[in-house]
Amino acid sequence: MDISVIVPLYNEAESLPELTDWIERVMNDNNFTYEILFINDGSTDESWEVIKELQAKNACVKGVCFRRNYGKSPALNTGFQRAQGDVVITMDADLQDSPDEIPELYRMITKDGYDLVSGWKKKRYDPLSKTIPTKLFNATARAVSGIYLHDFNCGLKAYRKKVVKHIEVYGDMHRYIPFLAKVAGFKKIGEKVVQHQARKYGVTKFGLNRFVNGYLDLATLWFQSKFGIKPMHFFGLLGSLMFLLGFISVIVVGATKLYNMHSGNHYILVTDSPYFYLSLTAMILGTQLFLTGFIGELIARNSPERNNYEIEEEIG
Repeated sequence: MDISVIVPLYNEAESLPELTDWIERVMNDNNFTYEILFINDGSTDESWEVIKELQAKNACVKGVCFRRNYGKSPALNTGFQRAQGDVVITMDADLQDSPDEIPELYRMITKDGYDLVSGWKKKRYDPLSKTIPTKLFNATARAVSGIYLHDFNCGLKAYRKKVVKHIEVYGDMHRYIPFLAKVAGFKKIGEKVVQHQARKYGVTKFGLNRFVNGYLDLATLWFQSKFGIKPMHFFGLLGSLMFLLGFISVIVVGATKLYNMHSGNHYILVTDSPYFYLSLTAMILGTQLFLTGFIGELIARNSPERNNYEIEEEIG
């Protein structure tokens, strides 16, 4: 099979027939063998009934229905597990992503050798309240991940099949699939300017809270990619430095008192100095950080996936 199109959706019953017809037309015009995987994320409208009607008309249509709303990442991950096409395309169900982009995305994967191609909606039909935070979010993601993409969160993406079979999308990590792919060893990541269409039906399902959650998820992913299997390198180093700083400060506080006593200068008790308590606090926090790293190291070393390395190929 040439292409699997994965469409996560939540309350998009109105747009599904038009989207299916559009995808079907593009696939037939280019003689692609394909499947359309609709992942119904606990919709409360008639979306699932519409999907069943579409499947009855077109055997290429397949569907999965969640019992409740889990989010876009679980929906994508479920689709990735079931995809059979050599190239996997993801797109949103609201008709803002154009299926006409599919042939070129397919070519970039199969001919140009990209592992992943992300869409870039260079011209957007969104209000400033959405576009400005999006630009700040993407700038931060570029700096942290080292992947130069203009639009990490674009729903329209193309993947080589082995990419989706080697990454796990969980929580709200769908925003960082290119970063997840890079961590998994797939580094040939490209970008394509795609058409952004104004929403035709329904309303957006995302609020401003996604930007706050997005930064927290980015910090989590960065930490896991750097120190996921070696937490002592982070917590141990930070804890050691903090303990050492506190220990030196205690010595300075004590030495200062002894010097003033010997010189006949006015002095105060060590326990009357605020610096003494700050030093003790630094030592205690340093010890706790070190122990956190030690416990993390024990957990990492006992993980069943500690030696689960991705092997590209093997001979002999």
